[in-house]
Amino acid sequence: MEPNSFNRRLFLGRLSQGVGSLALASLAHPALLRAATGKAAPGKDRWTGVVNPPHFPPKAKRVIWLSMAGGPSHLETLDYKPKLAEMHKEAMPESVTKGKQIAQLQGQKLICYGPQLKFRKFGKSGAEICELFEHIGSVVDDICIVRSMTTDAINHDPAHMFMNTGTQIAGRPSMGAWVTYGLGSDALDLPGFVVLTSLGKGGQNQPIAARQWAAGFLPSRFQGVNLRSKGDPVLYLGAPPGVTHGRQHDVVQAVNAINAKYDSIVDDPEISARIAQYEMAFQMQTSVPELIDTSKEPQHVLDLYGGKPGDGSFASNCLLARRLAERGVRFIQLYHKDWDHHGGVKEGVTLKAQEVDRACMALITDLKQRDMLADTLIVWAGEFGRTPMSQGGDGRDHHNAGFSIWLCGGGIKPGIVFGATDELGYSAVENPVDVHDLHATMLRLLGVEHTRLTVKFQGLDARLTNVSGKVIEGILA
Repeated sequence: MEPNSFNRRLFLGRLSQGVGSLALASLAHPALLRAATGKAAPGKDRWTGVVNPPHFPPKAKRVIWLSMAGGPSHLETLDYKPKLAEMHKEAMPESVTKGKQIAQLQGQKLICYGPQLKFRKFGKSGAEICELFEHIGSVVDDICIVRSMTTDAINHDPAHMFMNTGTQIAGRPSMGAWVTYGLGSDALDLPGFVVLTSLGKGGQNQPIAARQWAAGFLPSRFQGVNLRSKGDPVLYLGAPPGVTHGRQHDVVQAVNAINAKYDSIVDDPEISARIAQYEMAFQMQTSVPELIDTSKEPQHVLDLYGGKPGDGSFASNCLLARRLAERGVRFIQLYHKDWDHHGGVKEGVTLKAQEVDRACMALITDLKQRDMLADTLIVWAGEFGRTPMSQGGDGRDHHNAGFSIWLCGGGIKPGIVFGATDELGYSAVENPVDVHDLHATMLRLLGVEHTRLTVKFQGLDARLTNVSGKVIEGILA
C-alpha cells in the first residue's frame, strides 16, 4: 500500500466504526490531516505554523496572558466612578438596568454601591487607578487601560470559555492552541503553549477546567501544558528508577518508529500528534527541571518579583513566565484565582493587590530591561467585571456589560486609557470592545489576519473570532 492511500479494505474497516463517525470524519478530517502533517521543520518535528509567512509584519512574538480568575471589580481597580460614590446606598436607576442581563441579583432590589477603595493618578499620563496598585501605577505609562470591555457570558465557566475560545460552547480550541497552530513556537524543548495557575488566599478558589486550554478540534499537540508551580511540574515526567536517559530515549525512538509506520498507512493526525508528544515529553525531562529552578536567578531579580523559588505564588509564576518567554514559548497563560467577591469586595481586592501588584510591575520591568517587552504582548484580564450594585451588603455580583482590562508591550500604544463606561460604571458607552475584538487585535499584533486563520469543522470554516471581531485600531502603537 502506498503512503496516504485510502483503499477499499481501509474504507470498510473505518465504516465498521459507524456511519456517524465516518460522516463526521468526512467533514472534519481533511483540514486536520493538513494541519497535522504539513508544517514540520525539515529534519525535526518542530511545528512552524500554517501562517508562514505571517499575514502582516508581527509586532509581538509571544503572548503572556494574566488571567484574573473570578472577575475583578473594575470599580475597585481601574475605573473610578465619583457619581457612583455620590449615589452610594441609593436605588440604582431602573433606566440603567432595565432589560439587561443580571446574574444572582436578578429580581432583587438594586442598590448603588460606591467605590470601596481610594484612587489616585499615576505617571505622566495621569491614569487614575486604585492607589493599592502602586507598583502597577509606577509603570502605568507603559500600559494601555481599556475601560470599555464587554463579554457575552455572565457566569464563571462559560465566561472563561468565551474569553479563551470565543464561544461559550465547550469543545472549541483555546486561543493559545489557535496561536501555536497558526505560528508554531520557537521553543525546541518546551511546549508552545504553557499554563501556570496560582491560588489566592481569600478562599474563593474555584477550579479552572482543563478545557480552558484545550485544543478542541485541532490536533491535541496544540493543547496547553499545565506546569504545576509546586512539587513535580509535570506528573510522571521523570524516568522510572533504574532507567537511564539513554535507555529511555531508545524506547521513545522505538515507539515513535512504530507509530510512524502506522501513520504512513492511516495518515491519522492524532498519531502525528502522539509522535510529537512522546518526543516533547522526553525533551521536557531535561528542560522543565531547569526551567522551574529559579534559585539561580540573581537576588535582585527575586527581590523584584517578591516571590520565593518553588512557593507556587503568582509572583513566582510571573518569573517563570519571563523564563518561558526567553526560551521561545509562544503563548504563556497565568491564572490567579480568588477574584470572585460576592461579599467583602474591599477586603478581597486589598488582598489581591498584595498578591499581584508587585509581580505585574516586575514582569513588565524585567522584560523591558531585557529588551523583550517590545515584542511580548501582555494582557491582564478577568472573565468579566462586577456590578455597580451591592450584593449581600458589601460585595458585587457578576457583570458583563462593562469592565476593565489592560495590555502592554508588543505593539500596544503605551500610557493611554481607551474607552469608558457610563457614570455609574454599568455599561460600556465609549468605544465598546468585545472579546472577539480583543482576539482579533491580539492576532493582528502577532502578524495574523483573524479572518484567515481557519480550520474546516463540521462543514464550516471555523475560526477563533467566529463571524465577528474587528481590530481595535485605537490601542495600536
